[in-house]
Amino acid sequence: MKYNFDEVVDRRGTNSLKYDFALERGRRSDVIPMWVADMDFRTAPEILEQLHRTVDHGIFGYSDGKESYFQALQDWFYSRFGWQIKDEWLVKTPGVVFAVAAAVRGLTQEGDAVMLQQPVYYPFSEVIRDNNRRPVCSPLKLREGHYEIDFEDLEEKISSEHVKLFLLCSPHNPVGRVWKEWELRRLGEICLRYGVLVVSNEIHSDFTYEGYTHHVFADIAPEFAAITVTCTAPSKTFNLAGLQISNIFISDPALRKRFQKAVDAAGYSQPNLMGLAACEAAYEKGGPWLAALKVYLAENLAFVRSYLRERLPEIRLVEPEGTYLIWLDFRGLGLTRGERKELVADRARLWLDNGAMFGAGGEGFERMNIACPRETLRRAMERLEKGWRGMKKSF
Repeated sequence: MKYNFDEVVDRRGTNSLKYDFALERGRRSDVIPMWVADMDFRTAPEILEQLHRTVDHGIFGYSDGKESYFQALQDWFYSRFGWQIKDEWLVKTPGVVFAVAAAVRGLTQEGDAVMLQQPVYYPFSEVIRDNNRRPVCSPLKLREGHYEIDFEDLEEKISSEHVKLFLLCSPHNPVGRVWKEWELRRLGEICLRYGVLVVSNEIHSDFTYEGYTHHVFADIAPEFAAITVTCTAPSKTFNLAGLQISNIFISDPALRKRFQKAVDAAGYSQPNLMGLAACEAAYEKGGPWLAALKVYLAENLAFVRSYLRERLPEIRLVEPEGTYLIWLDFRGLGLTRGERKELVADRARLWLDNGAMFGAGGEGFERMNIACPRETLRRAMERLEKGWRGMKKSF
């Protein structure tokens, strides 16, 4: 089945956070928004068909997933990652950030140290601070255009800061690393050594580029599973973020009970009916759509790579191994933070995520979402090139 990812769908006037809130967030009305992590593609037709059937029924009462829902999840994770999940492990939440916050509250006490690896998805640091926990950062190391875990720094800080919980981003957002099995194994062994629990955000696991394999952290060793909260969702994979459904897996009963108590304390019970319907349809029937999408995204990545090399060599692509979010190194332009903002927001009229918001090591970088039609991506790159050429002339 052929899918038209080149179609430009007008999202304005739909209450889209990405397209309809530029002015409210201090941006120009004519920006091309390439910031928040949702896609500019309609979701898979099979998902839309199921949503239409659900709407046509006309009753939207309290709902939950039954056997067919779990079977769809079980088949997906086993066929994709060889991970055999069990029904009793599952806790549904309205989103992964909600789940991470619940884990922070349920698995630590106020004042406890929680570790993260910056630059990283910025809600990690927000949920730590908002819940009166203490963030401890072990920054990733950028070596010859490639990010690595600094295991010595990580272990030293876990020990000296008495870290209780580790927030793992796998695949990593924004730097695009797909962690190798040996990296995850070494990380897990350190956490076991010091009694550190792990929240593994694996929401981007379905997006890996050719030659890279996602490894479920909890599936590497039974000992890792016993200390891990694994966060998954169909939202990134199938562009369903607005339907608010995530699937959290915790195999250890005591750990799951603590997590569930924090979810209950937030007043959350039954999930969104439309999210349930979409998730089940996605994992049952969405495979061919995803396969075609990944080919298109790889072509988008190749387009950006070529464009930068040929026309904007001062901006370097940190080669991603996964996700549809690319990490661009603007430091070669020699601009101050204010000048870089002028280039991106005013001259190029683009809305990107400034790297500084991702924490330590993010200054001088920009995150760009390439999950859009090629024409949108081409216009964005042309704007960036034109803006930079005009700015250079003014120096």
